[in-house]
Amino acid sequence: MSIPTVSIYGVAVSKMSLLETTAILTEAIAKRQPTQVITANQNMLMTEIEQPKYMAMMKRAELVIPDGAGLVWAAQYIGDPVAEKVAGIDLLHQLCSVGEQQGWRVFLLGAAPETVQAAADKLKALYPQIQLVGVRDGFFKPEQDDEIIRQIRQADPDILFVGRSADKQEPWIDSYKEQLKVPVMMGVGGSFDVLSGKLKRAPRIFIRLRLEWFYRLLQEPWRYKRMLLLPKFVAKVVRDKGKVRLSAK
Repeated sequence: MSIPTVSIYGVAVSKMSLLETTAILTEAIAKRQPTQVITANQNMLMTEIEQPKYMAMMKRAELVIPDGAGLVWAAQYIGDPVAEKVAGIDLLHQLCSVGEQQGWRVFLLGAAPETVQAAADKLKALYPQIQLVGVRDGFFKPEQDDEIIRQIRQADPDILFVGRSADKQEPWIDSYKEQLKVPVMMGVGGSFDVLSGKLKRAPRIFIRLRLEWFYRLLQEPWRYKRMLLLPKFVAKVVRDKGKVRLSAK
């Protein structure tokens, strides 16, 4: 895959639009080419800066998309802008829309049992021609990994959406993508919560003003410590402007 990227602290972040990203992943599915998609935000970049193992994992991913106002701003600030923010939930919807026409098979893994099932029901209502071949909650222990891998392999999906916390979903996909052999394996964080109706997505005005994070904070005030990483990230980029564009991969 030929993907235009901008290097932000050593991670090759895609500069493609939502539609361009969808086209690349459509190609990956056609070629049966295992592709890990990381929906990255500034919190994940701060983690990778501080944790070498997390940085190595992000560098191994085949596609890192800018799902965070901080990353979009950082790319603009260093003079190498991305086409747009590509939100994970928007990409999920776009892939399911295309998947209806292509007959793709989709597996959902993550969240609480009732949440992921409600998310599956919503996707089936929105995209009735999509093939939902598996639904599994995200509350499992490491000793259950082999069982889950077998379940996914048997279902033979084209797309695996994993909705767990960022410290779990990305490393889990990275560890098992060679065994899973799914063409598109994508961490979607709290997207199942939004699809199920447990959380509401920000109104368009918040999205347009890049304040989706603030709307999320209003719904989940306990996340305030995580939200403080945004100004910390901005301050670091400003301080490190000449060092942000480290070589990627």
